[in-house]
Amino acid sequence: MYSSDTSLEFSAEELDFAALLEESLAETHLDRGDIVTGRILSIDYQGIIVDVSWKHDGIISRQDIERMGRDLTEYNVDDEIDVAVVRLDDMDGNLVLSASQAQQNEDWKRAEALLESDESWNGEVVAANKGGLILPFGNLRGFIPASHVVDLPRGLNEEDRLNHLENLVGTTIAVKVIEVNRKRRRLVFSQRNAERENRNARKEKLLAQLAEGDVFEGVVSGLCEFGAFVDLGGADGLIHISELAWHRVRHPSEVVTVGDKVSTYILHLDEEGKRIGLSLKRLQPNPWAMVDEMYHIGQLVEGTVSRVEPFGAFINLEPGIEALLHVSQISDEEAVDPRRELFEGHKVLSRVISIESDKQRLGLSLKEVTQAEKAQWLERLEEEAAAAEEEVEEATEVAELG
Repeated sequence: MYSSDTSLEFSAEELDFAALLEESLAETHLDRGDIVTGRILSIDYQGIIVDVSWKHDGIISRQDIERMGRDLTEYNVDDEIDVAVVRLDDMDGNLVLSASQAQQNEDWKRAEALLESDESWNGEVVAANKGGLILPFGNLRGFIPASHVVDLPRGLNEEDRLNHLENLVGTTIAVKVIEVNRKRRRLVFSQRNAERENRNARKEKLLAQLAEGDVFEGVVSGLCEFGAFVDLGGADGLIHISELAWHRVRHPSEVVTVGDKVSTYILHLDEEGKRIGLSLKRLQPNPWAMVDEMYHIGQLVEGTVSRVEPFGAFINLEPGIEALLHVSQISDEEAVDPRRELFEGHKVLSRVISIESDKQRLGLSLKEVTQAEKAQWLERLEEEAAAAEEEVEEATEVAELG
């Protein structure tokens, strides 16, 4: 009986010891990259000794602490500290730990959360290079590629591009996380994506405030062949080229330039497409409303050729009236080619032969102008040109004497 009882008692002790050993090993197993909580054992000039319940105490170097912008004097013996396992055994048999990498782990988690939620984050630009901008993110450094920087002009040479990016250093900007790669230590932001979201929100708010027929101030933000874009302070509206002026406009740059502050008329709102149609000319007097007062049939008028077509030419008259000089009214000769007789920019003297103000039409004729009238007109032009030349010469002499 005794022998049997002793055997049973010994077997139970063995089982208890095995369980305790297994539990101990489970608690002290470490791998490179693990984040654990340790207790500070000592602090000296070179760094901090930490107990992480392993076979060796770990070492955090002073440089690692300073990398976080902190000082050794901020720590105390017996304090708990989160550390990352950098190396299990260095050349001297030490367990190498890092407090900064442990903090970075939290930063990586925060970056991953921002990527998943698609939320914006505000950060300060601390550096720039030809490839883009650098933003600190906790203990990490994030990068904004130049292609994701807002308002970076296209076509800049390398020097001008770098100057533009360097001007953003020190500014706080909104960004979105677009890539998190811990293994490659890549954290990539986009200012463009954050701006798009902010702009969409501002646009929704602005559209709720606008109504067709309103007058709204904005800044010309861009020009293209078919019109001008105007920033209304949250959304861009388009002034179609036909709405820039009552007269014909060949290119928007004839009327506005980028950066101009303009008052615009809200012509139409497309809430589904979020498009805003604007007009400049609707805020200006319609010159065709004054045609019957300014012109009469038989009147001699001076104008400038604005364009020439096979069927005739269009002549600009004051104040912004575009009249038609039909091919049949250019000369008594048959088969006249207007493109051989008239050129854009040339001044002509013609006679009004028809007025249809309700249809915005005014007809002119060259062949109805007499030779005497034309000669008198040319003489006046020569006198005006000579007077202008004399004024230039006098101004030049005054400048030289000065």
